[in-house]
Amino acid sequence: MDLSPAVWRKSSRSSDNGGQRVEVAMNLPGVVAVRGSKDPDGPKLLFTPAEWAAFVLGLKAGEFDLRP
Repeated sequence: MDLSPAVWRKSSRSSDNGGQRVEVAMNLPGVVAVRGSKDPDGPKLLFTPAEWAAFVLGLKAGEFDLRP
């Protein structure tokens, strides 16, 4: 898939203190693209909008928290 028209935005949860940053492009038809900002030419993950929505809901619900 050609991702050249992607408009990447940094996650609001990414820190600016040297940690890992995630960028998301949601302007592509039928797909949400995710990449690491430290390697913008590296691999990208592609999700359907429904998959991305389910992931975000899971994050908000704490389904992925590693804390006990």
